[in-house]
Amino acid sequence: MIDWLTLFEVSLTGLASGGLYALAALAFVMVYKGTRVVNLAIGEMLMAGAYLFFTFAAMFALPIWLAIPAAVLAAGVLGGVIERTMIRPLLGEPPISVFMVTIGLGSVLVGLVEVIWSADQKRLPDFLPDDPIMVGEAFLSPKVFWGAVIAAVFIAAVLLLFRFWRGGVALRATASDQAAAYSVGINVPRVFSLSWVVGAMIAAVSGIIVGSIGGISSAMGVFGLSVLVVVIVGGLDSVLGALVAGLLIGVIEAVAGFYLGGEYKLLATFIVLVAVLMLRPYGLFGTHEIERL
Repeated sequence: MIDWLTLFEVSLTGLASGGLYALAALAFVMVYKGTRVVNLAIGEMLMAGAYLFFTFAAMFALPIWLAIPAAVLAAGVLGGVIERTMIRPLLGEPPISVFMVTIGLGSVLVGLVEVIWSADQKRLPDFLPDDPIMVGEAFLSPKVFWGAVIAAVFIAAVLLLFRFWRGGVALRATASDQAAAYSVGINVPRVFSLSWVVGAMIAAVSGIIVGSIGGISSAMGVFGLSVLVVVIVGGLDSVLGALVAGLLIGVIEAVAGFYLGGEYKLLATFIVLVAVLMLRPYGLFGTHEIERL
């Protein structure tokens, strides 16, 4: 017999976790749409944002309302530095070159975190409400619930910003056709920088939320594995795909982890990944690219 209340609670938790996946996946999609770079260091950039918040809030004792924007802005600066020093010099090079650089970037960020803050797990200052959340008779962890609410607000804000802001229009134009963007006067290299800055800032917000729920450590980059599954399932260049696949993977992980055991969570998501790629190689909502020889 299926305990429907338990299944409902597990599914709610999965949807809330999926919102965090969707937010981190949005950071990945922003970079890929603007620069066509597959950033495998997305988990480590998320980790860097969490540690920057820890630095400002716990070490410098700044108030939370000031520590969060400071960490997000610092992460944006980090994203800009990465783009200017590591990514831009490789423009025009084979994609595998940039791909390998992002792998190295992840290792560098982990090394810096362990050197500066040590490899020990740390807790972020509590800033999320801890009152119990009830949906009908189902209980939902308050930190997970409020983390999902914050993620939803940020996702909506980013989508609105890039729908109406001039920089967002330039990024969408560059993503559609770089040559055409050049022809109408758009500064494409600046758009590349913008996509990395915004992507790093979104990743920092996601890292702060994830760290506030489960603590932070140099192993936080593992979260990026699930994020990569989300963006591949949804489509590397699809914002809608990131949102839908984030919720889908969140529910699948939660159900598989509860009924089969935590060690089967990643297995279940990778089974879904393989199944989707077999049926739709570009992901659920990815752009089908046709190459003419």
